[in-house]
Amino acid sequence: MYALVEIKGKQYKVEKGSLLKVDFLSADPNTKLDFDKVLFVSGDKTIVGTPYVPGAKVSAVVESHIKGKKIIVFKYIPKKDHRRKNGHRQKYSLLKIEDIAV
Repeated sequence: MYALVEIKGKQYKVEKGSLLKVDFLSADPNTKLDFDKVLFVSGDKTIVGTPYVPGAKVSAVVESHIKGKKIIVFKYIPKKDHRRKNGHRQKYSLLKIEDIAV
């Protein structure tokens, strides 16, 4: 059984027991979260939402918060002596999917 769920404006395919890396959520680790914006559920029978499946819910637990790999942003304008180096590390949250309820 799997479902398509919308979390912070992005769509993810989730299965029971899987780990999911999503954009940073401001919840503490070991916090239980419920997502009710379920777009699609596939199991014994397939349910497609318009746009969401009524009564469907995905339960997850925040495992930890991690940082992504560092990205270097380098801006350079030739012949103008302009160089700017900047770095960025995106924050993510790891979710463990506990249950998909319809």
